[in-house]
Amino acid sequence: MKAEARLRVEHRYGGYEVAHQSLVDAFAGQADALVITDQNVLKHWGHCFGAARHLAIPVGEGSKSLEVYGQVLRWLADQGARRSDTVVAFGGGVVGDLAGFAAASYMRGIALVQVATTLLAMVDSSVGGKVGIDLPQGKNLVGAFYPPQHVSLCLETLATLPDREFINGTAEIWKYGAVLDEELLQTLERQPLGPGDTRLPEIVMRCVGLKRTVVERDEFETTGLRAVLNFGHTVGHAIERATGYGQLLHGEAISIGMVVEARIGERMDLTPKGAAERLATGFARQGLPTRLPQVQPATLVGAMRLDKKASNDGLAFALLTGYGSCKLVSNVPEPVVLECLQEYL
Repeated sequence: MKAEARLRVEHRYGGYEVAHQSLVDAFAGQADALVITDQNVLKHWGHCFGAARHLAIPVGEGSKSLEVYGQVLRWLADQGARRSDTVVAFGGGVVGDLAGFAAASYMRGIALVQVATTLLAMVDSSVGGKVGIDLPQGKNLVGAFYPPQHVSLCLETLATLPDREFINGTAEIWKYGAVLDEELLQTLERQPLGPGDTRLPEIVMRCVGLKRTVVERDEFETTGLRAVLNFGHTVGHAIERATGYGQLLHGEAISIGMVVEARIGERMDLTPKGAAERLATGFARQGLPTRLPQVQPATLVGAMRLDKKASNDGLAFALLTGYGSCKLVSNVPEPVVLECLQEYL
């Protein structure tokens, strides 16, 4: 499959291009932009945006908070930002979510450009228009649907990504294979991804294309279709909350979540038998965790009750119905969830 260099994502108000670009091209014409980045990206790549005004936030999920969100808004106001200005989110998923939400809400919305620097942001979080922040009660509980004007995928930045961060991003690629593309899943099983892998341009854009097919059909997450992209995320987000948004990276929590949720699907006779073991084997070869940290299953279930997919009918999960297929399932019995969590402690 030949890698595309760019593709277009359509949304209700128009569309935007997602493209492999060099950093030089990504920042061409952005001299007047307001760049929001983090301290690591600033250290390695701050020279790329020249004299553009910039704000560097602390590294990590902890920056997706009301406190830092307020700091970003005040900085935009101090800079005299107007509706005609552009915010450039230059970083990984945390920067993209936080800066995107600030752009969505400042003056009721100013232009946003995503320049993704991590593998996770490239294949997932920079595309689809979901932006937001966390609350102590749960992950991504405050946010908006706010599509960018453009998304730049700058593969050169992966050269400075720590190995753990690179592997963290592969979790979302495995997710796409599990829920939408068994051929991709088999490709990863034959040879897990590593830094400098020559397959990266193709696989990154393949994941973007898979996400596009879903978000264009369910832009505002109203039909349940987009929920398939949340496979592993109900458990994963609960792990992140229970461990204080710091012990595990997002992709690490999601890899554990996918194994547990595959097991839940098996218990409910929806998911092929052996799926949890198959995923766990692949994740282990990739270097991703597959076992829960030391946290009480009841604590995780309590966190899941605040998951956005949950309803008055109880807990809801995106569960595999086959390899390359998935659906949202409501009213999943809590005893089954508890037993599966206990199994993977």
